[in-house]
Amino acid sequence: MEDAIALAEAMEKAPNVKAALDLYEHGRREEVEKTQHAADVSLVWFEHVDRFWDFDPVQFAFGVMTRSKAITYDNLKLRAPDFVAEVEKSFAKQVRDAGFDVDTQKPAVPLFQPFRLREMEIANRAVMSPMCMYSAKEGVPTDFHLVHYGSRAVGGAGLIFTEMTCVSREARITPGCAGLWNDEQEAAWRRIVDFVHGNSAAKICLQLGHAGRKGATKLMWDGIDRPLEEGGWDVVSASPLPYFPDSQVPRELDRAGMSAVRDAFVAAAERGERCGFDMLELHCAHGYLLASFISPLTNTRNDEYGGSLENRLRFPLEIFEALRAVWPSHKPMSVRISATDWADGGINGDDAVAIARAFAEAGVDLVDVSTGQTVRDAQPVYGRMFQTPFSDQVRNEARVATMCVGNITTADQANTILAAGRADLVALGRPHLVDPFFTMKAAAWYGAESAFCPPQYLPGKDQIFRNSVRDRQDLEELRIKAKPKTRAELKAEATKPLAAE
Repeated sequence: MEDAIALAEAMEKAPNVKAALDLYEHGRREEVEKTQHAADVSLVWFEHVDRFWDFDPVQFAFGVMTRSKAITYDNLKLRAPDFVAEVEKSFAKQVRDAGFDVDTQKPAVPLFQPFRLREMEIANRAVMSPMCMYSAKEGVPTDFHLVHYGSRAVGGAGLIFTEMTCVSREARITPGCAGLWNDEQEAAWRRIVDFVHGNSAAKICLQLGHAGRKGATKLMWDGIDRPLEEGGWDVVSASPLPYFPDSQVPRELDRAGMSAVRDAFVAAAERGERCGFDMLELHCAHGYLLASFISPLTNTRNDEYGGSLENRLRFPLEIFEALRAVWPSHKPMSVRISATDWADGGINGDDAVAIARAFAEAGVDLVDVSTGQTVRDAQPVYGRMFQTPFSDQVRNEARVATMCVGNITTADQANTILAAGRADLVALGRPHLVDPFFTMKAAAWYGAESAFCPPQYLPGKDQIFRNSVRDRQDLEELRIKAKPKTRAELKAEATKPLAAE
């Protein structure tokens, strides 16, 4: 019917039939593709419904209703508030069963339920995603980084991730990348960690990585992944394959080089522990060094580190196990993976499950599920929450805790993902870039009074919570006015004039 109306309108507006058909095509294609994409996502859910058989029935039902991402937590709450109240109680009971003392009768929304990894407890499930800032000086974080991480921690995020912090000078992506290979860098990171711990309830995770063949490149705003024209350094990878045809050809890492890289990771982790970081993440995604070993598109070796997935995982697992050996046993570790290369012959979702299981056996506590950026000719399928299905698959097939990321922009979307059991934590990148207080604003909207706020900012918290109560009341009044009348209400209205007479 919508297509027919659009075609009629196009015929009325255009001077001739061909122009009308062109106008119709241009106007309707995007909407149709959205509908088709939602149908595809819905189909995938039904094709893999066995992932959810052991879910609580209420959570299962919520997953069915939100499977295509067309319906989300907030608009379902407008349609069926009593049902969503049961969803909130069901989620809170899971949190209580995990050992937390939470209210299960009037629970907080999923985003503001606590979570535990080993002995690290976080107050909410909102995470600031790791994002490179390209603003360090010879690897040393500056005042920019102190404000950047400190403000997001004060803004209420439960967990803060550092940008990819490079384990050596040669491991950097760009000259502006942060590092942790000398005392000056260690002191700068310790200052940031101390500020986060002293002024917020946030926990902070150190992400360690090595750029591999994507190193010695320009700052993002000067040409992302483009090779430096001067001042570069030698780069290494699993195999001697350049990223761009005109990129530097990396040296294939030999066993001596692998040992040196492993030792650099271990030294950086030991520095990270001295800084006081709460958690450690190993970056094995986005085509960087360790990811280049995992993907068959970038690993063409014929030794024990190439060929099968088991062999391709050998070196990344070696690094992880070496880190786990020196990282305190009470502190958690995560790994970031690319769950698909978005390219024929590359990593896919089933491979991601196997990768996650291998790291889980090595002691990983959380899998940070990202995708792509492995090869230049990849064809990613973008959209809101576009990487969440991979987190869903890894979480519910590998049976390991996951963090999802990727075009997640609202607290509503985060609640949808969590309540449906598609991830345990939700990382937001760009929303945090423009709004350090993203989480505090979400806490106010959902009435999460327990959200931590520094005493200096309490008047602001009080005001936004008061205003949000009024805003929610206004929304509820609109909902009631727009709610379709029941048969009984219509009948009562129809007979009311007769009764008055």
